[in-house]
Formats: sequence, C-alpha cells, structure tokens
Amino acid sequence: MENLQKKYGFWTATAMVVGIVIGSGVFFKADDVLKASGGNLTTALLAWLIGGSIMIVTAYVFSLIATRIERVNGVVDYFEEAYGEKAGYMVAWFLTFIYYPTLVAVLAWVSANYTVGLLGLEHGVWAISAIYLTGFFLLNFFSPVLAGKWQVTATVVKLIPLALVAVVGGFAGLTTGQTLENFTTTAQTISSGGGGLAVATLSTAFAYEGWIIATVINAELKDAKRTLPKALVVGTIFVALIYMLYYLGISGVLTNEQVLAEGDGAPVKVISLIFNQFGGTLLTVFVIISCLGTLNGLIMGCARGMFAIASRNLGPAPATFRKVNPTTNSTTHSALLGFVMSCIWLVVWFGNFEGWWGQFMDISELPIAFLYVIYISIYLWVMKTFTDLGFFSRFVCPTLAGAGSLYIIWGAIQKDMFTHFLVLTLVILGSGVLLMNKKSE
Repeated sequence: MENLQKKYGFWTATAMVVGIVIGSGVFFKADDVLKASGGNLTTALLAWLIGGSIMIVTAYVFSLIATRIERVNGVVDYFEEAYGEKAGYMVAWFLTFIYYPTLVAVLAWVSANYTVGLLGLEHGVWAISAIYLTGFFLLNFFSPVLAGKWQVTATVVKLIPLALVAVVGGFAGLTTGQTLENFTTTAQTISSGGGGLAVATLSTAFAYEGWIIATVINAELKDAKRTLPKALVVGTIFVALIYMLYYLGISGVLTNEQVLAEGDGAPVKVISLIFNQFGGTLLTVFVIISCLGTLNGLIMGCARGMFAIASRNLGPAPATFRKVNPTTNSTTHSALLGFVMSCIWLVVWFGNFEGWWGQFMDISELPIAFLYVIYISIYLWVMKTFTDLGFFSRFVCPTLAGAGSLYIIWGAIQKDMFTHFLVLTLVILGSGVLLMNKKSE
C-alpha cells in the first residue's frame, strides 16, 4: 500500500479540531438554539453547555484510544479494533457517503450565504456554494500541505470576530443591563415550546461537531500517539469556552426577539452594531474565512474517506482508491469520489429550500446523531477492554459520554423527516454491504 507522509504536527491537529468545529454552526445555529429553547435564554445557554460538555468528555474518551492506536483513519480504526474489519468498513462507508459529504455541502452553502450577504446580492448563493466546494477540493487535491497551512491560518482569523463579540458584547450587556433582561424575558414570537432542551442541544451538536475529523490525518501526524490526544482535549475545551462567551456577547447586544428576527444574520447584525457598518463588513469577511476554514477541514476528511476503505483492501476497486499521488501526496481518486458525493448532497440540500421533499430534511444535524450511535458502541468497548485505566477514565467518562450521545439521538428522533433519513441511511449502508467484497492481493 502506498503511504501518506508524516507532514502535520500538534498545531495543525489542534487547528483541525478548533478550526472545523468553530466556523459555521456558532454563527447560523444561534437563532435555531434559541427557537428550540422556546425563546428562553437560560434554556439556550444550558443547551450550549450540555452540548459542549458532551463534546469534551467524548473527545477525552477518544483521546484515550488515540494513545493506543495509530493507523489510517481514526474513528474507523478504533471501531475496527473493537468489532472487527467488517464493522470498521461499515463505519468508513457511512463517513464516506453520508457524514463527510453532507456536512461539506452544508458548509459550502453557509459560506456562500454569508458571501452573498456581504456582497449585497439577491441571488447566486448556490453558484457560489458550488464554487467554494470545488475550489477547496482542488486545493486539497493539488496541495495537501498548503491546505493544512490554510487550516491553521483560518483558525487564527476566525477567532477574531468571536473574541470581539464575546468581549465587547459581553461588557456592553453588563453595563446596559441587556444581558440580564434577556435572562428574565422570554421571546414572545414563539407560540409553542419550539422543541425543548433536547432539540436545542441537537442544534448545538452541529456547532460542536467536527473535532472527530481531526483523527482522519492520524497517519499523517508526527508522533500521532502523543500529538492527537493532546489536540483533541485542548481543542475541545477551548471551543466550549469561546462558544459560551460568544453567545453571552450576542445576548448583550440583541434582545431574544431580535436574535430570532435576524435569524442566520444575527451575528452579522451584532458585529455591525458594535463596530459600525465598516467594522461590521470587515469582520463579516472574517466570518466567511471562518466558515471556509471549517469547509476546508471537512474536505480534508472527505477526501480521505474512500482511501480509508481501500487501504483495508475492501470495497469497490481498492487498488484504485488507495492510490496516492506521488507528486502531491494526495488521495487522488478518493478525493474525486468525495467531491462527487458532496455535490449530490448539495443538490439534496437545495431541494429542501425548493420544497422538493414536503418537509425539511436537516442534513446538517441528522448525520451527526447517527454518528453518536457509533460512539456509544466504542464507549462500551472501552469499558470492556481498557482494564489498565482507572475507574474514572474507564467507566465514568464513557458512561457520561454515552448518556450525552443518547440525549443527542433523542433530539434527532424528534426532527422532521428523521424516519426518511433513517431509511435512506439504511439503503446506503446496504449498498456498502453488497460492495464490501474483499479483494485478494
């Protein structure tokens, strides 16, 4: 099998954790979380706290596994070690054909949405989505090293608007009393409950999702058994802290009613009010860079999806999909398949807004809930197998992570078209079973 070079270090791995997680969800899910919370800021903040806690304890459990296993593709390797080659293959199939490309499609759209708003365009969001999606796949195809450097740069840039909103908005809210008012006044524009805490937490799950994708560059990390665990823990703790402060910053500038009225544009509105129109425009550029940083990180995972399958000599045409470009050291054919699947899911996302499905199939959240089913299986394996760990690490942390996963899954079950997405997922996984055939070398 052709090998990927050890070209990434701790900062690239940490930048993938922070950079993939922070980038879009914190911006365009702010109103969704508040809406699901029935317009109640306390409930919304509790949802952000629960979501962040689930992410941190989950990442900690995975960090324990990462110190022991270093192969080709993190979570796939872990599941394979726990339940065998065929089980690992099915996880890789789910990631390759559902998880990675759905999130890539949504992130391309989110990035384009803010770009259209910045440029003052009425149309063009879908064309720009396609341009972003194609452009970053080409970047990862022709220069994986440059893509890694972009990940670090974008991570630093994207922290600027978050930090400014958190500090300036938080201070303003305390001095004007706006934050306290939001805690005591529930938005009246929501007549019903909005979904409740579980659904609100599911919305935060999208904003907190992505850190696991850092494990896909496991085989390309220098001293991966030390580098990856540190990146997972440090990165997720930092993300949870900055999210909570950022959300408080928004509540210090806008009322709950205004957050709901502005929708996805709430962060941009906050930035404009704090820093005037020019400052708002400049920082909106940072928001776009933030989203593109997340998109790039997701594509780094998406481009390696089929490679993880083929490296095990499984699936269709493994000799083709495990090829590594000798010049760029990129996963050539695997990246091409990832691009095609992302385009297909972008069409599905487009169909939501055109009313093709009758209801809204939220591919920004549902695939994440399905991934948590996989996580639960891994937690059970850790408790059974890692006998050298202390009681807290072996039992308490996996149990807490499992409880958090069940809570996320419960929120997903209450979403529109959950059953439809479940059937679609089973069909795709079924096709994976039919194409599993192990080829002899």
